Amino acid sequence: MSCSRRDFLKNTFKTTLASALPLSAFRMLSPAEVKAYTGDSSIRWVFLVDTQKCVGCGLCVKACKLENEVPYDPPITRTWVERYVILKTGQAHIETPLGGNALIESPFGGRDGYTDSEIAGMDVLPDQIAKGFFVPKLCNQCEKPACVQVCPVGATYQTQDGVVLVDRKWCIGCGYCIMACPYGMRFFHPVYKVAEKCTFCYHRITKGMKTACVQACPFGARRLGNMKDPADPVTKVIMDERVAVLKDEYGTKPQVYYIGLDTNVR
Repeated sequence: MSCSRRDFLKNTFKTTLASALPLSAFRMLSPAEVKAYTGDSSIRWVFLVDTQKCVGCGLCVKACKLENEVPYDPPITRTWVERYVILKTGQAHIETPLGGNALIESPFGGRDGYTDSEIAGMDVLPDQIAKGFFVPKLCNQCEKPACVQVCPVGATYQTQDGVVLVDRKWCIGCGYCIMACPYGMRFFHPVYKVAEKCTFCYHRITKGMKTACVQACPFGARRLGNMKDPADPVTKVIMDERVAVLKDEYGTKPQVYYIGLDTNVR
């Protein structure tokens, strides 16, 4: 694609708005539904997140930024960690300072990674808190990705083993994919000026390596597996234990599965 055509397409699509997407619900998935999410390839990469093991340390976010050339300071990241504080009244406080890039001591009031204004802004006393927890998030590598469907130039595409990638040479920065993603997993890269997101560290896993975030997690809260391999430890967990996905009702068939996903998570 010539530069002139790329610029033309960029200017044409940049001003177009995508349709708004509704809010989501939450439910557990049956093994039969999980199997239906896989395609015909001998490999289907899937991700497993155990929220009961995540302590919000942020090491996964740091490792991801370093591995994938995402600037450290801007509040953008391919993966992040959300802190949930649920009050006894049922009200939920959700935040992710610096994408979870700062160490977080405790979901019950640890100050590490939070400014005084953020702590004061919550206006929450310890005896008002019912529970607190952390939830890592990343691209769901959907079986039916909305981002691929709306890309007007084919810069966003899906590999045979299920991973959705972005070709920086083809991306025109129109923002369609960013607006179409119901999970808010995409952003504009401040250096390359193209759409960016998690790729399951495709350049690593295709060489038999772990993703940067999985390798960095000291508590085993993140794991990558092959859903097409029944002997894969991750596949066994997904098939045998209670797992859930985010915003299942959208029909995108996300391939990031969660253990212990709270109903307050959206």
